[in-house]
Amino acid sequence: MSRHTQLLIIGAGPFGLAMAAYAKAHDIDYLILGEPMEFWKSNMPKGMILRSACDWHLDPFNIHTIEHYLESRNQTPADVEPLSLEFYLSYAEWFQEQKQIDVLPTRVEKLDHLTGANNIFKATLEDGESITSDTVLIATGFKAFKHIPTELAQIIPTTRMSHTCDFVDFAGMNGKRCLIIGGRQSAFEWAALLHENGATTVHMSHRHETPPYEESDWSWVAPMVEEMVDNPSWFRNLPPKEKEEVTQRFWAEGRLKIEPWLSPRINIESIKIWPNSQIVACNTLASGELDVKLSTGDSFIVDQVILATGYKVNMKKVSLLGNESIQKKMKTLHGYPMLDDHFQSSISGLFFTSIPVKIRSSIRTIHSRCRYKKPLTTSLNIMI
Repeated sequence: MSRHTQLLIIGAGPFGLAMAAYAKAHDIDYLILGEPMEFWKSNMPKGMILRSACDWHLDPFNIHTIEHYLESRNQTPADVEPLSLEFYLSYAEWFQEQKQIDVLPTRVEKLDHLTGANNIFKATLEDGESITSDTVLIATGFKAFKHIPTELAQIIPTTRMSHTCDFVDFAGMNGKRCLIIGGRQSAFEWAALLHENGATTVHMSHRHETPPYEESDWSWVAPMVEEMVDNPSWFRNLPPKEKEEVTQRFWAEGRLKIEPWLSPRINIESIKIWPNSQIVACNTLASGELDVKLSTGDSFIVDQVILATGYKVNMKKVSLLGNESIQKKMKTLHGYPMLDDHFQSSISGLFFTSIPVKIRSSIRTIHSRCRYKKPLTTSLNIMI
């Protein structure tokens, strides 16, 4: 069995839901596939706090916002900030209900590009059925791109090492000693949660100075996003010096600061921070414990190593694109799909959003269009 749709959205996370809302409002025939907010539900730990505030939301029309959601609950931003993972998921569920977005809870096993007179796409689903579409938007999120540095994989036993997105259940950490490799927001968040779930000692090793605990200022971003919606070429047409200034400003706000509400949860005796260091050896003792040595000459014993090493885009890791009809035709650069001003790939009709959309690692927006209809355009201010 098969069915046809004008727009196929693969992925039902924040980007996918927002794009579905926009398509629905513009009477575009679409289907959205996936488990709603699956990555956030399965690969984020309970008790996690978001960096975003209540002025960020999913609705391209600024109607079903977080602030509107709070009004429906007789709450104010002060009641919920900083935003918990649980609150964010409840908002996303409410948003989906308000927009009446019906998600088909299935996975795409393979996406093919069928050239010829029709020039359409065919998505083969996990149950063997298929969907054909004129236009496809890939919004599969982060999970396929988790980054495990080769040098760490060669040193640390694979059975004792986990990426943060896979290590989200801390129930068994009571009395354990842990090492977190990384020094950005997620590393500090995991350290705090590990301690609060009973870990006796949490070591943190990163190759740079420890970032300060300062609130990020994103007030200057909204005008840029609006400019890109009206003029998609705005950023890429900036002089090199101005591009670099924007990039550095995003980097400073998003990567060189730790949220201040983490400070009292981190600055405790059982959490030991090792700045300007990296792991050089990790030996398994007869007891099963890990003897870790750092480049600073320091060493300690741990039971578990957690990699807060982020994500690195490589389109070859997206399994549904692993076929000749897509991989041979789609141009990439440093693992990223090469996109035009509307985030369309080198394959006509195939669009990307979320992390594969890279504009100097800084500004992430959604800007897509659907053939035979008026342009499909929206933007989300997603903070790095």
